[in-house]
Amino acid sequence: MAAVTKAPRGTLDKLPSIAYKYRAVENIALEIANLSGYREIRTPVFEHTELFRRSVGDTTDIVQKEMYTFDDKKGRSLTLKPEGTAPVARAVIENGLLNEALPLKLCYITNCYRYEAPQSGRYREFSQFGAEVYGANTPLCDAELIALAFTLIERLQIPQSCYKIEVNSIGCPECRKIYQDALKKYYEQFKEELCHDCHTRLTNNPMRLLDCKVPTCAKFKNDAPLILEYNCDDCSDFFATFKMALETLNVPYHVNPKIVRGLDYYCNTVFEFVCENGLVFGGGGRYNGLMKELGGADTPASGFALGIERIVSVIEGYATSSDVQSTQNVPEMYIAGIGEQSAMLALKLSHELREEYGIQCLCDIVGRSVKAQMRFADKTGAKFSIVIGDDEIANNVATLKNMENKETLEVTLNASEISKNI
Repeated sequence: MAAVTKAPRGTLDKLPSIAYKYRAVENIALEIANLSGYREIRTPVFEHTELFRRSVGDTTDIVQKEMYTFDDKKGRSLTLKPEGTAPVARAVIENGLLNEALPLKLCYITNCYRYEAPQSGRYREFSQFGAEVYGANTPLCDAELIALAFTLIERLQIPQSCYKIEVNSIGCPECRKIYQDALKKYYEQFKEELCHDCHTRLTNNPMRLLDCKVPTCAKFKNDAPLILEYNCDDCSDFFATFKMALETLNVPYHVNPKIVRGLDYYCNTVFEFVCENGLVFGGGGRYNGLMKELGGADTPASGFALGIERIVSVIEGYATSSDVQSTQNVPEMYIAGIGEQSAMLALKLSHELREEYGIQCLCDIVGRSVKAQMRFADKTGAKFSIVIGDDEIANNVATLKNMENKETLEVTLNASEISKNI
């Protein structure tokens, strides 16, 4: 039987040479979110399938084509989560978090799963950083959320020249219904040219027509009615205040009246982070009806999610000086030992430097010669090294070497003394 040596299609092994970048993005994201009062929440990797049918929408591509759904041993239908918002909303309702002081601010880092055609920046297993606010129904809330994401992008040193923050308003359910009727009327004249999926969308969810990437359908989007022209006065005022708040926060934005987002629970504000090559690496908006749809109290909510794989790809393409690029896991110290007694002391000192002083220190644990140990130290990129032999043990002194500039310094063989000189 052949060995299983390939990862499933559409998945990505995050090897040590790149995994540190993901950890750096995650740490920075959580740090920035914490400064704005967002608390981390973690939800299960799978949920009852009905949760996504009710929240994401039966007519969306996610529910119809992309979900990983299976029955458990008792015949219950479960789904690997395709997005992070619905599970968080479910957790908020189930655990009574709305009884806490509002607004409730939550953030998360989670893996999601969608059966999509793999391509650059798109995987079937992917990770997201998301932030959500419950109990605030103001444009200022939406602007603060975008500012949080913008701060993260700036902190990652992604140049503003390589991406845009695109915003739109898709109105409330009342004005959106009028718009959908106008959109349906417009597309009816091209019905015979639409793809099979768009035939279904035309009947069940006309706004999804604007998301179609099939060339024979996409060409009709240019002359389609614009949702902003159908927004009621209240929705127009909401959008105007939202834009004013972004300007107050010095967040650059572009109005794109064709953004509708791909999930049914959105209303009013929607936004996307779009790279110059067309890659959408994040998005979100307002979803005031979601909590009630899931059986909870009628509570306004807003949020966003950023795809971490896509952010890392943008960083690698554009942010040559990013903090993420400079946080690779490189040991501070390598301690080499010559002989059994020296190896034991190297082991002891390495442990003390880690535990007492927080210094990443390596030593030999495979029985290499001293020459092989130093070759290994070079490969790891260790910044400093010490070689311990019989003379060093007898005199309780060793040579601390800077591996970059080759400078040396005599130090006593104790962790405290070594830590002060690196």
